[in-house]
Amino acid sequence: MYEIIKFAHLSAAIVWIGGMALMIWAIRPVAIAQLEPVQRLPLLAGILTRFFKIVAFCVLLLLATGGLMLMGVDMRLAPKGWHAMLGIGLLMCLVFGHLYFGPFRKLKLALSNDDLPSAGAQLAKIHRLVLINFGLSWLAVGSVVIWR
Repeated sequence: MYEIIKFAHLSAAIVWIGGMALMIWAIRPVAIAQLEPVQRLPLLAGILTRFFKIVAFCVLLLLATGGLMLMGVDMRLAPKGWHAMLGIGLLMCLVFGHLYFGPFRKLKLALSNDDLPSAGAQLAKIHRLVLINFGLSWLAVGSVVIWR
């Protein structure tokens, strides 16, 4: 049973991290290079709407499976990397919550009011927060794999 829970945990992390990589290195640069803001901003907002639903599911799955895996462990004996991963993972969840209920909500509101400059500003904030979470995700992975 532990292996199934761990597989679900890793799958959720892979989907979240892979989605961030796709947004950062593929979708956003191509959209910026090929589309004017009037086309680009609604497209990226639509992509983020779908992606953030997936991320929300992944966050719930990560919290549930991570909690299940840690329930049977004496945390005083757990590797330091596990503690780091737990802290970093919780921080990532908070960053995502802020991103979702702050700049992303404001992005959708700005687009509904045809306020492209405000929408662009919110998208820039989202990009910075995604970069932060992407970096944190690799710190979490590195800490659990390397720091024993």
